[in-house]
Amino acid sequence: MTFQAYLDNIETKTGITPRQFIELAHEQGFDETTKSAPIVAWLKADYGLGQGHAMALVHVITKGPQISDKHVGTGTAHSDPSNLLWLDGAATNPNR
Repeated sequence: MTFQAYLDNIETKTGITPRQFIELAHEQGFDETTKSAPIVAWLKADYGLGQGHAMALVHVITKGPQISDKHVGTGTAHSDPSNLLWLDGAATNPNR
């Protein structure tokens, strides 16, 4: 599953876009300085997310939409087409 697919699946499950999760995280006091454990605990408790999906959101909450080029365009199951994640909802993603 690609990084973007994780984010799209989270939106499907919760109805909340990644950008909205960033805003909700900031309301909880989480930002780029927060360690992953409290964010993961919050996402699991309040939204029923599993570890992998929660960690995908931890990345965008603490590091933004930029991902490593490591898996971009590799042609593998985890290959994203871009190193920039779309955070504004799957339905509005111009790359779909």
